[in-house]
Amino acid sequence: MEVTVLLFAAHRELAGSGSTVVSLPEGATAGALLETLRGRGGGWTQLPARSAVAVNRRYATADTVLREGDEVALIPPVAGG
Repeated sequence: MEVTVLLFAAHRELAGSGSTVVSLPEGATAGALLETLRGRGGGWTQLPARSAVAVNRRYATADTVLREGDEVALIPPVAGG
């Protein structure tokens, strides 16, 4: 199956792109997606192990099962005061 990954702020800079399409086996989770992305090497290796994710515009956990055509946003950490 294929999912579209959207990248913002620091994640976009690490990856050098604002989005990418990733092929995963059926039943893959959001956590497996992050592992797959880090396995690409380069800037991808710097993605945090526990990135916040949203699947189809709703916050999701690492064990959320993905489906064909899902849109997954990686949400970078934020700091504020």
